Amino acid sequence: MMRFDLTETQVYELSIGAACGLSWPSDRLIVQVLDDSTDPAIKRLVKTECRRWESKGVNIKYEARENRNGYKAGNLKRGMKHSYVKQCEYVAIFDADFQPEPNFLRLTVPSLLRDPDIALVQSRWSFVNADECLMTRMQEMSLDYHFNIEQQAGSSTYAFFGFNGTAGVWRISALNEVGGWKDRTTVEDMDLAVRAGLKGWKFLYLGDVKVKNELPSTFKAYRNQQHRWSCGPANLFRKMGPQILTAKVSLAISFHLLPPRMPLLLCFHICFFLLDGPSNDR
Repeated sequence: MMRFDLTETQVYELSIGAACGLSWPSDRLIVQVLDDSTDPAIKRLVKTECRRWESKGVNIKYEARENRNGYKAGNLKRGMKHSYVKQCEYVAIFDADFQPEPNFLRLTVPSLLRDPDIALVQSRWSFVNADECLMTRMQEMSLDYHFNIEQQAGSSTYAFFGFNGTAGVWRISALNEVGGWKDRTTVEDMDLAVRAGLKGWKFLYLGDVKVKNELPSTFKAYRNQQHRWSCGPANLFRKMGPQILTAKVSLAISFHLLPPRMPLLLCFHICFFLLDGPSNDR
């Protein structure tokens, strides 16, 4: 099953088109579009786009809710409750600005088929706007460290590494075993990964499989993203600290709950403070 969490509106046609264009047997693929937008006009546009692909023979399901309780985690949790999901073994998850290549499933699902102990196959992100400005270039540097060092090292040594929230494929039985999606923090992706890691499930990172997306290109958007990425793990550690510290993989999990890529981010924030902060006239 392919799932898109639609909270961004500008790229919905590209996202839905990418999902519907995946190279996979049509009778074994369900595209589920989870529309959590609040604008009725946008909802109509997204629903119309889904119907257009349905008329072409794609098994696509448009789902929207009356409220946004639990935000992304609540949306994903509700999406798992539909009856047609019960026939699925795997779920690929993409945020609205991610566009997988047609061969994405053929490069990721076989790893889950070969090893029943793998719960998650995580792919790498590639950025279509990395050269847009200094801020996007610095973000690319930071995230390259995350993928090349943290994710690759964790996967290569069979240690814990976190789910990035998108561009990954989960084994649904593993997802259900650890309690599914929870909205108790702003990092529902890491919450799920930690619970799966504590249960002994393995994760696999495939750095050669890349999925296109966009980096935040304004400081406000970047700041909001980093606030969530920094505060969410700390809140999760506060809630799950005793479980984590007594587990065999506690060191690896604890490392991933620390503020991400601290040296580069600290330099980044200082640079923007110097650029945007008040000057001192002498």
